[in-house]
Amino acid sequence: MTFNERRFDVITFGESMGMLYPEGPRGIGQGGTMSQSFGGAESNLAIGLARLGCQVGWFSQLGRDPLGKGIVKTLRGEGVDVSRVHYTTDAPTGLMLREQVRGKSSVYYYRAGSAASRMTPELVDPAYIADSRIVHITGITPALSQSCLDTVRRVIALCKEHGTKISFDPNLRLKLWSIQQARPVLLELANHCDYFLPGYDECKLLYQTDSEQEIFEQLRKLNAVTVVKSYNDSNVIVEPDRLNTVPFRKVKHVVDTVGAGDGFCAGFLAGISKGQSPEEALQLAALTGSMVVEAVGDWEALPTWEEVEQEQGITAHIER
Repeated sequence: MTFNERRFDVITFGESMGMLYPEGPRGIGQGGTMSQSFGGAESNLAIGLARLGCQVGWFSQLGRDPLGKGIVKTLRGEGVDVSRVHYTTDAPTGLMLREQVRGKSSVYYYRAGSAASRMTPELVDPAYIADSRIVHITGITPALSQSCLDTVRRVIALCKEHGTKISFDPNLRLKLWSIQQARPVLLELANHCDYFLPGYDECKLLYQTDSEQEIFEQLRKLNAVTVVKSYNDSNVIVEPDRLNTVPFRKVKHVVDTVGAGDGFCAGFLAGISKGQSPEEALQLAALTGSMVVEAVGDWEALPTWEEVEQEQGITAHIER
């Protein structure tokens, strides 16, 4: 099988959790009705890529419970391959509660001991990894447990073995681990990837400096195309021999910023999968990320390819 004959443009994996959130202005614990959904950086990304016309797969370990089954059913309905998802009766699917009170958003996680945190390298199908052009990893997965970190390292080894490119978003979550714990692991993963997608604030924490020059010097040492998000109202492409700054796309009306980073990464990887240059893919990423913040939801606001083309003025919106 040649690289271009592979079935999947992108495969990703990680924890997806059930989500409950209050309807209306009341906060959690104040009574009222709760709505349900789910969320996770990797499953959000998978939905975003599928809506942009990519062939995408996602796997994880979920509890054999209604939350886990609902997540898989929705992902399958969005066009994401979920054939390698593993269910267990030994641990539950993780859960998060989200509220927005007086303009402030808060999230409470119930993920300790979740099914996803018990993923092991044995759950990874080598043939599945070999059948994808790109595997996308986030820094959330290795933060969940030692066995999850071992699983990430197993996936990376398989990518190297089969010539599968690696995309890595550090997605630094200091609720999961300290910067002292995270730094050596995330820098290790950055050294293995082909596409590195950090935020500028994450770079300052990872490289322990506020010096722009030093940060970009460190990034140039990587054997990767690095896209630095949110640097002086711009995004920056960094490669060993060049640096290219692309201004933000202005958003007319911000509704909900949740999921914007996942939408950005989905746009970038969709562009790469469609044969675009890094600059073109970054333009697409900026567009998809900005479209996400104009609507509500972890993944519900991710745009389709048709909506992207309408936003670009390629196709016209038809009112039926």
